[in-house]
Amino acid sequence: MSPHLVCVGGEDHRLRIPFLLALRERGFQVTAVSSDLGAAFSPHGIAHRRFGFDRFGSGGAEWGAVSAIRELMSELRPDIIQSFDTKPNILTPLAVRGHVPVVRTINGLGWTFSSREPRALALRPFFCGLQGVASRWTAMTVFQNSDDQAFFERYRLVARGKGLLIRSSGIDPDAFSMARYRGPSAATMREELGLQSAQVIIFVGRLTRQKGIPTLIEAVPRVIRERPNARFVLVGPQDSEGPFAVSRADIERHVPHVVALGPRRDIPALLGMADIFAFPTQYREGIPRVLLEAGLSGLPIVASNMPGCNDVVEDGWNGYLVAPRDADGLASRIVDLLSDPARGKTMGSRSVGFVRERFSLSWVIDQYCDLYKTILGGRYRSRLVQAAQANPREEAVPSPHRLGEARQ
Repeated sequence: MSPHLVCVGGEDHRLRIPFLLALRERGFQVTAVSSDLGAAFSPHGIAHRRFGFDRFGSGGAEWGAVSAIRELMSELRPDIIQSFDTKPNILTPLAVRGHVPVVRTINGLGWTFSSREPRALALRPFFCGLQGVASRWTAMTVFQNSDDQAFFERYRLVARGKGLLIRSSGIDPDAFSMARYRGPSAATMREELGLQSAQVIIFVGRLTRQKGIPTLIEAVPRVIRERPNARFVLVGPQDSEGPFAVSRADIERHVPHVVALGPRRDIPALLGMADIFAFPTQYREGIPRVLLEAGLSGLPIVASNMPGCNDVVEDGWNGYLVAPRDADGLASRIVDLLSDPARGKTMGSRSVGFVRERFSLSWVIDQYCDLYKTILGGRYRSRLVQAAQANPREEAVPSPHRLGEARQ
């Protein structure tokens, strides 16, 4: 029998379907557990179980989620558990308490460790304590960037030898290219949105303060003064973001220069019509998937100089990094790129090969499979090898070079 891996996450867990499918090809039986409704998993034949937790809360209600996870794991009987997202990464080890090996992936540190708000600062010691306790029942903590790994090690939130760097959850470049090829053309998308001759700056993500939307909105009039034909397209959820959401009034104040589309499933096509990708996040990100998608789309990126972002963007090479909350710096770099489209195109083209080499899904899955095999020991090693041989794939990409070396 194949080893059973249960993957636990939040409401965006459907974005990890390619990750789960790749693990299944390597011989794992996979089950998804999340606060997502689960409809997206069925067409792929992935079993999904739902549990609920309050993404915005910090009270005793979360102990109900611990009990729910414990009951689910007793029923599912996994051989190994993989968790993603801030609260599942804490709740899952607390629920299992070492009875099943748990691998948790720190894909960003979230609002509590990123915000300067008094409430976040007050909660930070409490969540540090929970992270430390959770680490006692964690077989391995995976970090997506070295800044987060250094943070956990500095504050002793992970035991010595129990941290591993695996950059990103991976992206399938060929699948992304195919989705873009099968979607509408850039001209069609622009016509649909009334942006035929505009210079388009696009953002994809949650429309929240923490993702830097107020900074982006503040930059709009400064960009328009110099590039009146510029238009900002915001793609992502707003109504579901509770106290963190940016108000509709703040966005609508800048119509028609700002277009908010809400959540969309045609991201490759939308990126294909844009000229620049803007990502002024204030979060300590893991490795933002949207930056990898923007890179594969050949877009120059203007992003905050924050953990995760600076793993994808090198300032002046494939985009620009600006200080978080710096609307003037953001506007200035956007104007620079809009004023010199040839330079922007050259910058964007550099990201395509870099993302393919350094963040390819096959490369990431190789590393996770090696980790799981080590944790599981010899019990399933031969079965996983047989399954991998039955599902031949491309060779894993070689060890990536540093961004600076990629310029040579």
